[in-house]
Amino acid sequence: MARTGIDEASVAEARRLVPAAFGLSLREKLARTVVWGGIGLLTAWCFYAFDFAPGRILEGITRLGRIAGFMFPPHIWQTWLEWCEILQGLGETVAMAFMGTLLGAIFAFPLSFIGAKNIMPFNWFRLTTRRGFDTLRAVEQIILALIFIRAFGLGPLAGVLAIAVSEIGTFSKLFSEAIENTSDKPVDGVKASGAAPFRPSVLPRCRRRYP
Repeated sequence: MARTGIDEASVAEARRLVPAAFGLSLREKLARTVVWGGIGLLTAWCFYAFDFAPGRILEGITRLGRIAGFMFPPHIWQTWLEWCEILQGLGETVAMAFMGTLLGAIFAFPLSFIGAKNIMPFNWFRLTTRRGFDTLRAVEQIILALIFIRAFGLGPLAGVLAIAVSEIGTFSKLFSEAIENTSDKPVDGVKASGAAPFRPSVLPRCRRRYP
């Protein structure tokens, strides 16, 4: 390889002769100052608005330690009445997960056909639907649960609806991708046998011709 003739001494000499060429321009320095100043002001405002006082942080850590002290060593229930309450809560949690997942799958199945590119011919509508699926998957279930608790109150119903809405986005994406990956060979075989596209307007004529 041919050498370019540029070494560290040449770079140092050029830096000495033209220092502005190796540094940031005034515009870039001003932009960096404005950006970092804005970030610093926003951070300071957040600390002030949310009351991030050292005393409050220390008090919260102390309370957290007391909560952890209640958890260790773990409590062992002694009576069947206590076990019944715990088992009822566990069963309710499993039922909420089951119902939320089932409802999400039921509602996602018809929506998945709208998001499949081999079913929906309108790209703008299909892409809008797919972005809606992404939005549902992006929202955390705890946020959805808070919304439904506000609407329906505390109880399993809010949890079921939160899980269902979140699962609609997940299942719709999975189902639409599965539909897109289906083989076209059966369709090609039907077309090769002479079948024409489905036209509902043909059905009334067939009925009139063959009563």
